[in-house]
Amino acid sequence: MTEVNYTIELKELYVLEKINNLKIKMVKVILKKGREASLKRFHPWVFSGAIAQINAKVEEGDVVGVYDAQGNFLGAGHFQEGSIAVRILSFTSSNINDDFWLEALSSALNLRKSLSLSSSYRLVHGEGDNLPGLIIDYYEGVCVLQAHSVGMFRAKKQITKALQTIYGDQLKAVYDKSSNTAPFKAGLELIDGYIYRAEDFSASSVTAFENGHKFLVDWEQGQKTGFFLDQRNNRMLVKSLAKNRNVLNLFCYTGGFSIYALAGGASHVDSVDSSAKAIDTLEKNIELNSFEASKHRAYCEDAIDFLKNCPEDKYDLLIVDPPAFAKHRGALNNALRAYQRLNAAAISKAAKGSFIFTFSCSQVVDKEAFSLAIFSAAAQCGRKVRILDRLNQAEDHAVNIYHPEGEYLKGLLLYVE
Repeated sequence: MTEVNYTIELKELYVLEKINNLKIKMVKVILKKGREASLKRFHPWVFSGAIAQINAKVEEGDVVGVYDAQGNFLGAGHFQEGSIAVRILSFTSSNINDDFWLEALSSALNLRKSLSLSSSYRLVHGEGDNLPGLIIDYYEGVCVLQAHSVGMFRAKKQITKALQTIYGDQLKAVYDKSSNTAPFKAGLELIDGYIYRAEDFSASSVTAFENGHKFLVDWEQGQKTGFFLDQRNNRMLVKSLAKNRNVLNLFCYTGGFSIYALAGGASHVDSVDSSAKAIDTLEKNIELNSFEASKHRAYCEDAIDFLKNCPEDKYDLLIVDPPAFAKHRGALNNALRAYQRLNAAAISKAAKGSFIFTFSCSQVVDKEAFSLAIFSAAAQCGRKVRILDRLNQAEDHAVNIYHPEGEYLKGLLLYVE
């Protein structure tokens, strides 16, 4: 974080402000002149370089008030050391208490109910639900929480209390899986585990349902929160196009796309992932959904090596859904080259008349850059390629209109002649 001038007054270590008729005791963060414009447009991040002064010592995770150079209140949010110094939780009220969490999570749940989703969905999508730094996925009575900021990590008991209120007896467990998600400073206990469990709860008894399909979800040992709910709509599109096709699902994880392709009438599906544990769960999911074993084969291999070595013209529907190649801007150019090489290999191996679903979940790779990488891959192969659709994350992964960075998943449906 850039150096900040701390001014501590003996009579006023904290500022007692009256905002919306609430008297709130908080540390005051004052911005440099002219640096308040983004907050007035409701963008929820305050960068460290915009801060002129902090009026008291502040700890990571504290709720602070943010003010412009003239002393006007702009918002309240979690403070953290780093380039993003404050993540705004409220632009109108700074009383971040139990009532705040209950209201915020109730609003998130009401939105999901209005979408008529399956019984597994993303309840909270960070800035998209005005709760920057917080992810909560819901699987059949289990909430899996990931804190991406110290403030959210410190608030997890309040969050759990609110979840118990909004779900009631429907809530069976709340699992904290934050150990690998946030740049926490030393001293915090970063051990994944249950914050709450009902007396009769057993993780092995939970099967998630999505559009009538069943999935075992391993939130304790699996990737992210255990399943990739963001691809729900794209899996349905695969299902609609899979009939009588030979499908290759690269980076398949526990087989979401594979299950949908088989349900759509695929002639055969090959699934490839380098994780033996993921492949084991995939094969259990195939059995759980009662598909013929002869119509599916799993390969525990590096997906890129498998693609390079597979025969040409074997597959006429390919899913290319790699993990994030770039988690920060410094890795952007290398990531774009990796997307180009991977997709060139897929396009070159696709049979005539193939569909290719290709994705990037790297937030720092925007739609235009990703499309250009795929264009370069197609040109390298010299084949006729058309874009049939542009794909994104499911609707429960809401994007705050004032925070376009939340639209992290981008994809293309290609037709290869």
